[in-house]
Amino acid sequence: MLQINDLTFDAWGRRFFDKASVSLPPGAKVGLVGRNGVGKSTLFKLILGHLHANDDEISLPKNARIGSVDQEHPATPVSLLDTVLEADEERHSLLTRLETANPEEMGEIWARLIEIDSDAAPSRASEILVGLGFTQEDLARPMSEFSGGWRMRVALAAALFAEPDMLLLDEPTNYLDLEGALWLEARLVKYPHTALIISHDRELLNNSCTHILHMANAKLELYTGGYDDFEKRRAEKARLQVATKAKQDAERAHLQAFIDRFKAKASKATQAQSRMKRLAKMEPVSVTIEERVAPFTLPSPEKPLPPPLIRLEKANVGYEEGRPILKRLGLRMDLDDRIGLLGVNGAGKSTFAKLIAGALDVQSGEFHRDKKMKVGWFHQHQIEAMDPNDTPLEIIRRAMPEASEASRRSRLAQFGLPFEKQETRVESLSGGERARLLLNLVAMDAPHLLILDEPTNHLDIDSRRALLDALNDYMGAVILITHDRSLMELVADRLWLAADGTIKPFDGDMDDYAKFVLERAKLAVKPTQVAREATKAAAPAPPGPKKVAVEPLRRKVEAAEQVMNRRTRDLAELEAQLSDPELYVKNPGKVAELTKRRDNAQAKLSEAEEAWMTLAEELAEAEG
Repeated sequence: MLQINDLTFDAWGRRFFDKASVSLPPGAKVGLVGRNGVGKSTLFKLILGHLHANDDEISLPKNARIGSVDQEHPATPVSLLDTVLEADEERHSLLTRLETANPEEMGEIWARLIEIDSDAAPSRASEILVGLGFTQEDLARPMSEFSGGWRMRVALAAALFAEPDMLLLDEPTNYLDLEGALWLEARLVKYPHTALIISHDRELLNNSCTHILHMANAKLELYTGGYDDFEKRRAEKARLQVATKAKQDAERAHLQAFIDRFKAKASKATQAQSRMKRLAKMEPVSVTIEERVAPFTLPSPEKPLPPPLIRLEKANVGYEEGRPILKRLGLRMDLDDRIGLLGVNGAGKSTFAKLIAGALDVQSGEFHRDKKMKVGWFHQHQIEAMDPNDTPLEIIRRAMPEASEASRRSRLAQFGLPFEKQETRVESLSGGERARLLLNLVAMDAPHLLILDEPTNHLDIDSRRALLDALNDYMGAVILITHDRSLMELVADRLWLAADGTIKPFDGDMDDYAKFVLERAKLAVKPTQVAREATKAAAPAPPGPKKVAVEPLRRKVEAAEQVMNRRTRDLAELEAQLSDPELYVKNPGKVAELTKRRDNAQAKLSEAEEAWMTLAEELAEAEG
């Protein structure tokens, strides 16, 4: 599908690609991985044409459609459902043409609309939107009523609905909750075309991807399988590189010793010259040197507190005098608890985090919280709220006012910010560097409880593993809110679910929750009045009452008949080829291919016949 041949690209004073080559097979779901800053987003820009390589270095099939999610969808007065439906440019264009087409054109337009299954488009768009967290009531609301984060989901929904031949997704789970990420995992498996996905979500890379494309040292290398398979093969490759290099080094030493010993002797000069040539021709074996990932520093509390840390009894929580967001909470948490907090966006997870952190009081009921308890609270909006002109050194000075300058710099180095980054302005730090700084800062005072709300959004896979290791070593309590299923599975030992205005323990593990989420999404997608009205609105309005009932249906029946006849001809041609006895002797491989095509043609003919029969019955009813 995608061919990259000897791609070399320089920009911003550095080389991103140096004669990199790769070929992505059609229909593959490829996870693009590599350290932060290696150039993954740059590759996307090259594929999309936003940056330019030489004409023959990146190629796609002629007329291939490329889709991506570059930015949030604009806040327009168009409804949510119509916005996504318009992403199918061919369908939108056909429906627009139908409004002014002459009778001769209408038959062709209707035939194509039937062929692309236009009538099913609203329900397909609804399914995608509901899977990404929208309600059925949201479908009729204008885009202008949704926040930026939700409009990013609309942009993702539009890209999935349009089904381009090459779908490019850059960290799609970053603006989804866990439920949306689980749904997207399942959706990508069924995506009918090629997809290239930048992601640090191990579960998505394992469950949705057929290949992993690794970027390192300005090169591209494709591996089959998911991320776990990639890690095993890469580790084996590194082991073989080390063994091969050791063997070559020994051979080099042996050759050099012979040369040094005998090059001056006339009787051995020829052999020495031969070994010198052999030594010169030996290609050095390069060994991959992995960059070290700095660990996270999460000091454990010095003195344990008596249990429980937290106890809630019939507690209602909300803002000021308004209606409670969470009602009748009855929960208990001890020092060694690791709680994974589940629930869709808007279910009250952040409200609960604010309550436990002490930023919110209960409206009624009882909330017992040890007064000596120290809480470290990290939430994703802290990164956005950082002063762009601040520097890590100034931030640590405020956090450690009594410490020496050397101690402050040493602490920043422990956080993974080397000397040259410590006086860099925040706006020039990567998202991962800012996340590292804040995560380490909130845990610096050895809190009894860590509340982590989406801590991995800007971290690469190796940094996520470093965070996991630090959390497993940390001896305090943890409340974890994350869309990273792998981190949730490996950290949380109890799951609480925020739903229906309260929080309760969830009976099951993450596999059970994944099934629960997907089943709930299926149940939520039903033909609703909203979808039906959208379908009616999409069809052109004929002029008179008689034509409303008969003329459009008659044209649909004629178009369906044309499609059925075409499918019948296709099937007849394939059966004619398969009836040739010589084919089975001369080219048995082609027999299998033709048989598969015939079965596919038969299925398409059956669909066309069913569509024709349904429309013919509707026409008969209308004429009766």
